[in-house]
Amino acid sequence: MSFSSLQDALKSIKYPGFSRDIISFGLVRSAEVVEGRAIVKLAVTTADATIPKKIKEEVEHAALATDGVRDVIVEIAVTAPKAAPQPGASAAPTGLPGVGHVVAIASGKGGVGKSTFAVNLACALAQILGGGRREARIGLLDCDIYGPSVPLMMGLSGRPEIEGEHLLPMERFGVKVMSMGFLMDDDTAVVWRGPMVMKAIQQFIQNVKWGELDVLLVDLPPGTGDAQLSLVQTIPLSGALLVTTPQLAATQVARRGGLMFNKVNVPLLGVVENMSYFELPGGERTYVFGQGGGERTAQSLGTSLLGEIPLLGEIRKGGDDGEPLAAAAKDGAAGRAFTAIARVLLEKLHHPQG
Repeated sequence: MSFSSLQDALKSIKYPGFSRDIISFGLVRSAEVVEGRAIVKLAVTTADATIPKKIKEEVEHAALATDGVRDVIVEIAVTAPKAAPQPGASAAPTGLPGVGHVVAIASGKGGVGKSTFAVNLACALAQILGGGRREARIGLLDCDIYGPSVPLMMGLSGRPEIEGEHLLPMERFGVKVMSMGFLMDDDTAVVWRGPMVMKAIQQFIQNVKWGELDVLLVDLPPGTGDAQLSLVQTIPLSGALLVTTPQLAATQVARRGGLMFNKVNVPLLGVVENMSYFELPGGERTYVFGQGGGERTAQSLGTSLLGEIPLLGEIRKGGDDGEPLAAAAKDGAAGRAFTAIARVLLEKLHHPQG
């Protein structure tokens, strides 16, 4: 039996709760076949004792089912991730000194306006906590490797400055911003495999000098794969917000995203329904993408619906122009919606049992 045959067998094994296999997650340190004996060495980071056991059993089963293998030895090195604090904990997350709360903004499905929401939420938080007048104490980290859009929406461009070995975030609207988009050329396509994505995100997070922040929002790419797993293994999260649109095609995927956070012990702070309705000139609302999907998703995950964002051309235009409505037109309908959600989020972070 060749090494490639053993590798193909290992590729059939999915990390529990995820759609990616253990090889693409970078868990396989070595794999070889010596005189009919398969020897596989793995490294797993998890606090769940059942996961290494399950992976070991599946590796043994897959290898023994392959021609030429009579015996299997599986060695697993297990390390525990840093525990995520409960929402409202006063201690700063390990590895990010000075940062009070780290909140992931996630969606299972692309195209639901997650980055637009993250940008406006960050601006709304900055308005609430400082009125945009004092030093920025809200951070926004754009972890979308393949399609970073935060720089455009925040009206920022250029390269970040470097202090020692750390990148310095750019600032606008009272928000400190760091994005992979600052480090890539506009015409460069990112074609990276899973382990490269994981390593990039880990280094990216650790090499940014945020200073003192009340809240750091992390805009995740869609899905439940490498970026999400890397994040929860690298930085303790105070919780996660799920963004969805009302239609079933989006809410079903959002629910799977919520279940992923449950599996890795990250508290769900709530669900936000984007593009909820379109308001006609006479005040009548029409529900273009259906109605009630966000509420049903929140109920199925045992959390709450934090708010509904209307479908408005002004929101899109604000993003394209680099002038988020939560900062540029905070008293309008969309601005008030983002501000209301920001206030609920702060309440949940400061009073998690409330």
